[in-house]
Amino acid sequence: MATVAPKVFAGTSGWSYPAWKPDFYPEKMAAKKFLGYYATQLNSVEVNFTFRRLASQALLNGWIETAGDHFQFAVKAHQAITHIKRLNAAEESTARFFDSIEPLRKANKLGPVLFQLPPNLKCDVPRLRAFVQLLPKDLRAAFEFRHESWFNEEVYTVLRSVGAALCAAESEKIESPEIQTAPFYYLRMRKPPFKLKAIEQKVSRLAKDSDVYIYFKHEDTPEGALNAVKLLERLAK
Repeated sequence: MATVAPKVFAGTSGWSYPAWKPDFYPEKMAAKKFLGYYATQLNSVEVNFTFRRLASQALLNGWIETAGDHFQFAVKAHQAITHIKRLNAAEESTARFFDSIEPLRKANKLGPVLFQLPPNLKCDVPRLRAFVQLLPKDLRAAFEFRHESWFNEEVYTVLRSVGAALCAAESEKIESPEIQTAPFYYLRMRKPPFKLKAIEQKVSRLAKDSDVYIYFKHEDTPEGALNAVKLLERLAK
């Protein structure tokens, strides 16, 4: 059986930023055409919209029709799961969330689901162990822990048991360790200025054996989007 070469999916957190004109989006482009253009330059996006609202089927169908065949949407899990229930007794809210993103899965456009936990949620291994049993077997899930107590072998073992990724995120307050717990990597570049050469070297190393999803921070400038484009161009060479 032939093996499938690992892929790199690069993008930003969101795409609806008029301030990216004219360096990324053409000056006169209407906002409704942003996603279509974005998908010609990059092959993935991290969707923050789903953190606060459940996306309608009509909205997702519009995204599916607009993006290219090989484009993937990584979606942030709804706050009801991560911030209100805090992964505890979250069966109903989790099921509702997965139902809402089903159109993306059916269209083969669903990338990883990011479960971003609040900074004040400290490590609770039994809670995490119970929650990951709710994840569909065919789902790529990533967990971004924002309290350092989560960075330990017990947590990594739980993630490995279901093939969920430890999100490697950098910020001004905390940096997650780069530890593989899944057959893919999930990277969030949150601390500009970005050192593109170092990022390219890291992604090239990780992508030798595993798919890599990398998302640059969106800003009032198009720097993140332009760096994601440059990264894909360099890797293609």
